[in-house]
Amino acid sequence: PFGCVVGSKLRFWLTLVSGMLECLCFAGVVFGFASLVFVLKEDGFFSELCISNLEINQQTAVDNCTSQDEQFSLVFTIASFLNNFLSLVNGFLFDRFGTFMTRLLAIFVYTTGTLLVAFSTEFSLMLFPALSCIGVGGMLLLITNMQVGNLFPAHRSTIITIYNGAFDSSSAVFLLIKVLHEQGVSLRSSFLFLSICSIIHLMRTVLLMPKTHIPHPLPDSYTYGVSCGRANAYDVEQIDDRREVMRFVSICSVRSFQSCVLSWFFLWHLAWLSIMQLRLYLFIGTLNPTLERLANNDPGLVSRYTNAFAMTQLCGVLCAPWNGFLLDRHKGKPRAAGETEQEADLRSSCLSLFLTSLQSLVFSMCVSIPVLPLQYLTFILQVLNRSFLYGGNAAFISIAFPACHFGKLYGLMMSLSAVFSLLQYPCFSLVKGPLGGDPFYVDVSLTLLTLLAFIHPAYIFVHSRNRARKRKKNFQPTGQKEA
Repeated sequence: PFGCVVGSKLRFWLTLVSGMLECLCFAGVVFGFASLVFVLKEDGFFSELCISNLEINQQTAVDNCTSQDEQFSLVFTIASFLNNFLSLVNGFLFDRFGTFMTRLLAIFVYTTGTLLVAFSTEFSLMLFPALSCIGVGGMLLLITNMQVGNLFPAHRSTIITIYNGAFDSSSAVFLLIKVLHEQGVSLRSSFLFLSICSIIHLMRTVLLMPKTHIPHPLPDSYTYGVSCGRANAYDVEQIDDRREVMRFVSICSVRSFQSCVLSWFFLWHLAWLSIMQLRLYLFIGTLNPTLERLANNDPGLVSRYTNAFAMTQLCGVLCAPWNGFLLDRHKGKPRAAGETEQEADLRSSCLSLFLTSLQSLVFSMCVSIPVLPLQYLTFILQVLNRSFLYGGNAAFISIAFPACHFGKLYGLMMSLSAVFSLLQYPCFSLVKGPLGGDPFYVDVSLTLLTLLAFIHPAYIFVHSRNRARKRKKNFQPTGQKEA
């Protein structure tokens, strides 16, 4: 009936908007760790690691908190590692058990993390499992939300990038917690509130998400959740689920998971993601000590720059759609003779991959210059690069590989890149130890490493051009005969 069709369209939009709010307010909060560190230090977390040194000339006690900084850096390193590394398990769970079961697990893990932080005031070591749970639960929420792009085929890549941008912007939630803390709201109260919000995630799981997966391409009259004619709606989803399974089996029989993983597309994309992610993670994990060094340990100045960094994170959701527009710019336009939709999508992805690599290079160069006011520009470049990187990563996997392998490939990609990102901790230790707190040589080395990221867009460009030449050769004789 017409009313049901209208109801389905409204549900699509409610799912889209609520999913964006979920990613914006909860999913990626762990990456606002730089703001949270400020609060944790004030509350005395790991304060026993600070050593009081007496300056002879000034006869004043100065705390040396290098060990405390290293501990906070280790908390973030482990949380960011597990956030990505367990994506492999998350991807298999999502592909195998569907949306409903995966989201229940996500909500349980996320809520466990927020409760651990709320009650960790006396036990600093609880930050390790707490931040890791928040990161892993948030990533699970993102994975289940990215399929919402399938509901809007003409804007699929744009929606995927918007969700990833919202995920990045959610790191500003910890800025809000920092500001509230300065106004007298305790850390425990803030995280208990986040725990209570899990009721909203549960309601959305039941009312606005499917039990299994949202198929691509989308079947006619597809619906899910509570609908007009409840029993009928359930039957429709079951029928669609059976069709989806049949379609997945037929696609997967053409291209196996192993062949996808061993392809040059996957390997170069892994290198592209890993290099830029390491640069971003090291910057976030060491931001607080870096600002303290550049500001000569002025707490007011450090607080101002930390707030500025957290505020720029809100712009991630505004930057991400531009990458989506780049990826979807060819949709609705006539394709070249014999060109498939996937080939057109791949060709369109070259510019996005190149611009992301260029952003990372410029960002890394700015990080290498130890000038405090320049950090404002660095913050802007960081959020732009991050929103392009993660949105582009998910969109490229959805373009280059079969949909039936998306969860597994996305998870494997994030897991392998997480192993590479573990290099951030030895880099941090190198800076704090042999380099005496000066990260210049590490920053220059990472800037040179970033140049390797340009290989991936170059490979895709050459691949697309070769395919275009082959098509031209195949269709040329036909054209001559017609003439």
